[in-house]
Amino acid sequence: MKKLFASLLMIGFILSLTACGNGQNSTQASQTATAATKTAQPTSAPTQAETQPQTADAPVAAESPQEEIQQNLQTGLEEEEPQEEQNMTLQMSIGNTPVSVAWEDNDAVQSLKELCRNQPLLIDMSMYGGFEQVGSIGAYLPQNDVQTTTSAGDIVLYSGNQLVVFYGSNSWAYTRLGHITDQSADGMAQLLSNGDTTITIILE
Repeated sequence: MKKLFASLLMIGFILSLTACGNGQNSTQASQTATAATKTAQPTSAPTQAETQPQTADAPVAAESPQEEIQQNLQTGLEEEEPQEEQNMTLQMSIGNTPVSVAWEDNDAVQSLKELCRNQPLLIDMSMYGGFEQVGSIGAYLPQNDVQTTTSAGDIVLYSGNQLVVFYGSNSWAYTRLGHITDQSADGMAQLLSNGDTTITIILE
């Protein structure tokens, strides 16, 4: 009887150990399955900002050939305009007679060009002193007066706003504007010594 009771206790002890082992194994298996599930789950999809590469500002699109041609034409026109203006010269007539003038390169002549840019400049001249005719320009030009002895054909600025053209000689402080090159002293006398006249200056 004692042996039988001891055997039953031994069997029960063995069964309890087996149950405990099976419980631990089940727990470990459950933890392993959970870890595997977490590993297998896909991560959340990356955002648009994460998928797009970080790049510098995109370069400005190149101009089309047509735009480039138009730009070149516009640049060419802008470059030509100052050159055309530079090539324009003052033309002068005494009465109805055109005369050739070698104009000075100074501020007074440049200002005279500006006066003639949009329309001809008409100056009513009057005889004075038996050697010149003088008339009001209607505006003041830059002065650079120098003591000068004039000769027939000289064109000068007097008092900042008076145009003087000589058919004789005089000595005074003037700003030189130019000299008539295609008339002799006799030719200048014929143009200026026979009464008041009108001088026309144009830019072309």
